[in-house]
Amino acid sequence: MPRAADALALLDAFEPEPGEDAARRVRLVRALLTQSSQPFSRYQFDPGHVTASALVLSRDARAVLLVFHRRLGRWLQPGGHVEPEDPDLEAAARREVMEETGLPLRPHGPAPLVGVDLHAIPARDDEPAHWHHDLVFGFIAEDGHLESGAGHQARWVEIERLGELHPDQAVRRSLVRALQAWPLKPARWTGA
Repeated sequence: MPRAADALALLDAFEPEPGEDAARRVRLVRALLTQSSQPFSRYQFDPGHVTASALVLSRDARAVLLVFHRRLGRWLQPGGHVEPEDPDLEAAARREVMEETGLPLRPHGPAPLVGVDLHAIPARDDEPAHWHHDLVFGFIAEDGHLESGAGHQARWVEIERLGELHPDQAVRRSLVRALQAWPLKPARWTGA
């Protein structure tokens, strides 16, 4: 299981984009990590729990991997709950990509933290409404072959056509940061 101290160290090194909303997201995740005895438990609903996701770029950095989240009804980066066997949050994000898409990720040094997001999860029969405090890691795919798993619909989306899927601001923010972190940068996409 990841350690709160390791997640706090990631947040210490993360510089949020300008604005009060960005600073608030980081503060809330930090508060959860310091005030909860089980910040990674999927069964902690008040104020929520930490999740891990992956902003995955194609090898040429011209496409981004998205999965359709049926419960939320929108296209998002792959990700989800932290499991007890995950040694850290980056490993949780890698596992989620494999489970949801079958896509191998390029091995390299530590993946950069490219986003910090809070998103509301609606109630369902077995759990109340709650918040996911999501840490987003940037990766590059080893290849482009997708095998949608666990009922997930996954697809590569050309960055220039991303707006057609109406991604939320969290995906856009993480994508901008991921593109800045890698040497391969499409020249025409500005995050609009």
